[in-house]
Amino acid sequence: MGKNKLRRFAENETFPHLFQPSFYEYSGNGFDLKGNWKSSFFKNNNPITLELGCGRGEYTIALAKSNPHRNFIGVDIKGARLWRGAKTVQEDRMTNVAFLRTRIDQINHFFSQSDGIDEIWVTFPDPQPRESHENRRLTSARFLQLYSKFLQPKHTIHLKTDNTQLYEFTLGVIENEKYNLIEHSNDVYLNMPENLVLTQIKTRYEQMFLIQGIAIKYIQFNLPSSE
Repeated sequence: MGKNKLRRFAENETFPHLFQPSFYEYSGNGFDLKGNWKSSFFKNNNPITLELGCGRGEYTIALAKSNPHRNFIGVDIKGARLWRGAKTVQEDRMTNVAFLRTRIDQINHFFSQSDGIDEIWVTFPDPQPRESHENRRLTSARFLQLYSKFLQPKHTIHLKTDNTQLYEFTLGVIENEKYNLIEHSNDVYLNMPENLVLTQIKTRYEQMFLIQGIAIKYIQFNLPSSE
């Protein structure tokens, strides 16, 4: 492991807005902030947006800067990537952003309906191209059922991806599960140039895809109540 990665891991331990609980810390009595993110961490009653698979946190941070009256939590398993986002939050003295290091399939250990989460962004996730890995896709029915346990009923999920297979797969899941499709595009820069949230915020990977001439796809939909 390189010295830079070791240094970042060590610095991650010092960030009060980056949570890295072990399995034993959240699997027993549950994660301390579950149901208490607003009161115990953010200290306000503002709604919460999650970015799942946030990587370096570019979308989380950009959305938070544009929406100071909302709270944002970026979730990813890669500590070296989260370091960049957590470092930016510290340097810019942002108070409406947190990061959580965990696997997305463990997400229900950390959030509940009482947290007031009313929006999820899934930005450029691993498309899991093998058909045998469909259940690993973050927009599979399996994962959407996990999100429905804590996402406020009838609130929004956004997918932004370069991958045509994942885009079409997600549209199929929405149709099969009878979720509410709000809008979608197979090329946001061609079809939705007026949507500044989609076209002005670019992750590192998105910039690479655009240079290669790859169209960026987008889907917005919502889920019914888990009840």
